[in-house]
Formats: sequence, C-alpha cells, structure tokens
Amino acid sequence: MSVTITRPDGFARGSTGGITSDLRSGLRGRIDALRHQLDRPLTPYYLLLGATSLLLAIGMIMVLSASSVESFQQNHGNSYYVATRQLMWVLIALPAAWFATRLPLKVLRFAAWPMLAVSVLLLILTQTSLGVSVNGNQNWLSLGGPLQIQPSEVTKFAMVLWCADVYARKDALLGSWRHLAIPVLPVAGAITGLVLVGGDLGTALVMFAITLGMLWVVGVPVRFFAAAVSLVSVAALYLATSNSERLTRITQFTNPFGDFQGSGWQAGHGILGMASGGLFGKGLGASQQKWGNLPEAHTDFIFAILGEELGLVGTLLVLALFLVIAYAGIKVAMRAENLFVRYCTAGIVIWLMAHMIINIGMVLALLPVIGIPLPLVSYGGSSLVPELVALGLVIGFARSEPNAAGELRRKRGERRARRAVNAGAVRRWS
Repeated sequence: MSVTITRPDGFARGSTGGITSDLRSGLRGRIDALRHQLDRPLTPYYLLLGATSLLLAIGMIMVLSASSVESFQQNHGNSYYVATRQLMWVLIALPAAWFATRLPLKVLRFAAWPMLAVSVLLLILTQTSLGVSVNGNQNWLSLGGPLQIQPSEVTKFAMVLWCADVYARKDALLGSWRHLAIPVLPVAGAITGLVLVGGDLGTALVMFAITLGMLWVVGVPVRFFAAAVSLVSVAALYLATSNSERLTRITQFTNPFGDFQGSGWQAGHGILGMASGGLFGKGLGASQQKWGNLPEAHTDFIFAILGEELGLVGTLLVLALFLVIAYAGIKVAMRAENLFVRYCTAGIVIWLMAHMIINIGMVLALLPVIGIPLPLVSYGGSSLVPELVALGLVIGFARSEPNAAGELRRKRGERRARRAVNAGAVRRWS
C-alpha cells in the first residue's frame, strides 16, 4: 500500500523515498558546507592555532596532575614543583613561537645551517664531562645547577630546517640519485650515529623517520623506502640485541604482564591506567597509577594518566587535535608556492606525528618503550620549546599564504570600519 504525504508547499511525495531523499540531500548539503569551510584560505591558520593551544593547555593540566605526587614526595611537600618548571618553559616557548611566526624566510634559511652546526656540537658535548646520563642514556647536557637540556630534541628541528633548505636549493637537480642522497644522507647518518653513541635508540629512529619522510616529500621512488626500511630494521635489531636492557624491552613489550614485576612493570601499569579510565575517566587528579606505580608518569607515559583521568573521551580528543594539526599542516604544504615552506612544513608534520605515534604506541604496548615524549603534552622544556617554535613557523606560513594574507587584511579592515562606526555612534549619542 502506498502512503502519500502532502507537504505544506502543496506537493505530494512518497513518504519513504521522499524522506530518505531529503536526508541525503541535507547530508550532502552539510558535507558541502564543511568542505567549503575547510577550503577557506584562513582555515589551516585557525586550525593550527586552536589545536596547538588546546594541546598546550591539556598538557599543562596533565603535567600538574601526573607530577603532583612525585613533586610532593621529592620537593619537601611542594606538589607544584614540576608544573611550575613546565610553566616556565611554556612562558619561554610562547614568545619564541610568536617570534617564529614573523621570521622572514631569508633569515630562517640562513639560520638553518649554523643551527645544525650548533646542534651537532651540543651532541658531541654530551659525550664529554658536561654530559649527563639519564636512564642509562648519555644524551643530556648540564648547563649548571638543575638546568639540563637534551640536544637531540633541538637537532630534530635543525635537521628539518636544513633538509628543507638543501632540497629547495637543489630542486632542479633532484632527478639525480646523487643529488638526492648528498649531502643529506651522510649528514643525517652522522647525526644519527652521534645520537646512538649516547645510547638513545628511540631518538635515532625518529631521526631516521624524519630523513625518510623528507625524501618521500621530494619524490624518492617507493622502492627506495622498502630498501631503507629493511636496512634500518636490521640495524635497529642488531643494536637492540647488543644491549640487554633494549633486548628485554623489545621481547617483553607485547606481553608486559608476562613479567609484570620486572621488565613489564612500566608498560603493564600504563595499560592498567588506560583500561581503568573507562569512557569518561576517573576525573582530574584521581589517577591511582601516579602514586608511585607508573615510572615517568608526567613524561613518556603521560598519555596513560590522561586516559585514566579523562577516559576514552579525553584520549580521542587528544588524538583528534593531533590529526587536526596534521591535516592543517598538509594543507599549508600543498598550498605553498615556496619550496622551502613546503618541505619545512611537511618535515615538521612528519616529526611531530612520528613522536605522537611512537609515544601512544608505547603506552598501548604496541611498540617497545623507547623514551619518546608526547608533543606539547609531556613534561620537558627540551622538547616543548623546539616543538612550539616549529608549530609557530607553520602557523606563520599558513598566515603568510597569499590568499590567507589577503583575507586577514580584509578582516582587519572590516574590524576597523566597525570600530569607526561604533565610535561615531557614541559621539552622536554623547
């Protein structure tokens, strides 16, 4: 039996087919409207600014929560010691990031070379008397008193800038294997070797990911990646088996509860924290794992505390914010006419997303624990400052894109016009 419904406009339609058609039409309309908004010139700029700000705010809150117990126990009852230090780094990083948004490209490209040289020098100094060993890795540098930095974090940023400048200069020659490989691969190999001398296999793998990502961006054939991944996998396996601690981490990460009281302690408690959070979490500050059970709760394993306190909703929010940064960064790179901007933006996105994937993989026991922090969220100025400055560069690139710059000028003009109208109205009333 056919059912007919008369619409207010006087037309009749079949109920089932008509309603379904209207739903599809409405859905298509919303998708088209969303696509239109995402294609607007300033959308990447606003997405980057918003996602970065939210991740930084979440990071400050979670560092305060995750470090409160350890700070209280180790700093004479001061639960805010670690959070205060993180706030200090944020207050240093924010002006630096703002300054980065306004750096001329010529200055940035010129600075890439001395920045890489200084980073390499700092890596070398970690193997001298100035170096400090943390968790068995000689990859920290003492600057006097409690102030320490991890030069490898700055080196990642310097590598991205330097590779982007080199490949932008050699763009017309990149059809040749020799120009693709030299000087990037020898320099990247030397830097990775310096990192490995300090015992930091995790950072060395991130360096490899950055280098491989930059090669992919400039158009290296896929077969090269297969060969490179195979070669590095064999090298990483050899390095892992040559160290008993690394070997234990690799062989135990898939089943941390098999040796829960030993090598699986950190990964196991991380999983327990994530699992106990449920959908909405236990609430801010209510984590049980941070009470001495979970090592590095405010650094490498802060995502586990976040999952415990904010639940699945909180973890998905953080993942969504990282995906927003990746999407907006890719948009900026694709729209960029300047090759240096394109390569630099792509390299920064690859670097930050590699960090995010490795860190969350560690917490979920999908990857071995190799000491990689969660960008913008984990405690640590050595990682936070270069990450925020790098995102400041991408935000500056997004704002400087010709269409985006024109849109910003138009918006400023409209705001000035509104202020003038409002000021005139106030004068008339007065």
